Amino acid sequence: MNWAIYALLSAFFASLVAIFGKIGIKGVDSNLAVALRTIVIVFFAWTIVFIQGNASDMFKISRYSYIFIFLSALATGVSWLFYYKALQLGEVSRVAPIDKISIALTIVLAFVFLAEKPTMGNVVGGMLVTLGVFVTVFWK
Repeated sequence: MNWAIYALLSAFFASLVAIFGKIGIKGVDSNLAVALRTIVIVFFAWTIVFIQGNASDMFKISRYSYIFIFLSALATGVSWLFYYKALQLGEVSRVAPIDKISIALTIVLAFVFLAEKPTMGNVVGGMLVTLGVFVTVFWK
């Protein structure tokens, strides 16, 4: 499959995260909800790895890669904790767009840390996403 199809599928399922999360978190501590969610994700991910038959590849991963996978996991966990707390306190239609400001931040960080070259498309696109977030959240 093309990377864009995977990205669209990711966006679709990410939208369900907000909807299902908001419904499920009613009357539940947000940190407990994240912990329960994480158990399901760990089980799901390891099931896929074992079905694919590549669990032993984890011993081939470099220390460098492990460090950044670990840092990515920490960032994911912190993001989820804040996201679920925001869902618990706010409206999904306002929380989810603010969370998506990460798109523009990721574009900037890719320029700074990954030396990716800015294009007119990703600069304008990042600006439009940011503008869209502000319109969605603050325009009454």
